Amino acid sequence: MTINPGAAEFPHRQIATQLKERIRRGDWQPGERLPSIPAMAEMFGVAKQTVQRTVDQLRVEGVLITKPGSGTYVRGTRRRLNRLSRGRYGAHRGYHADLAARYRQQLVSVGREPAPPEVADAFGVRDGTELLVRRHVVRADDATVELGASWFRVAETSGTSLERAEAFGRPLYQEAEEALGKRYASATDTISARQPSRDEAEILQIRPDTPVLHLLHVAFDETRKPIEVAQATWPGPMTTLTEEYRIPAPVPAATDSDPGLALA
Repeated sequence: MTINPGAAEFPHRQIATQLKERIRRGDWQPGERLPSIPAMAEMFGVAKQTVQRTVDQLRVEGVLITKPGSGTYVRGTRRRLNRLSRGRYGAHRGYHADLAARYRQQLVSVGREPAPPEVADAFGVRDGTELLVRRHVVRADDATVELGASWFRVAETSGTSLERAEAFGRPLYQEAEEALGKRYASATDTISARQPSRDEAEILQIRPDTPVLHLLHVAFDETRKPIEVAQATWPGPMTTLTEEYRIPAPVPAATDSDPGLALA
């Protein structure tokens, strides 16, 4: 492995490209430790600071992960979020079997908290209004890949099973429909990119300058009243969003002989 000192590309980026090629080729597998920074510096014939810049870049991109006192490792594959939040409802209003097999959801806490601005706006209440929130994390292998929270109105959930700090063994929306006597009829997803909070970066094991993808999911009843406002946060470089949909066939052009054609 060599670099070209006369190339327009910075040395640390040349090294990053070569490391990614080797990882893609399978020379280093997910979870495998890379050579030390001094060893790679000698391998490429550059200063240790140059290799450190390479490692920093690939950590931000989600290719590598550094474990203090242990070394630098190849991160696992990207998490594909197929059909965004619609996946939670499934083909028959239930979990997709493949998602349940690959990811483990763990309930972290259940309680009443002040609503953050985006949640308050979705419910149409004042910032800081007390709401019921159920928080969870999703893990794949040994990594946390999602931070999630589902918010409900206190007046509607008081005395229901939604207040209990326990997993239900079925999708949360099914429990909510039964507990609240409402049906989830429609939903909107809003996705944005931002920098993580300190707690998010620590739990997701990413650098503070690594962007995250953030989802705001608002589920409505048949009268368009919000039932649940859910949040999900994923490490951006390790997450891909996939949306598959059908494209409508073109509508035949109207002609003068069409019975439905109206002339002004």
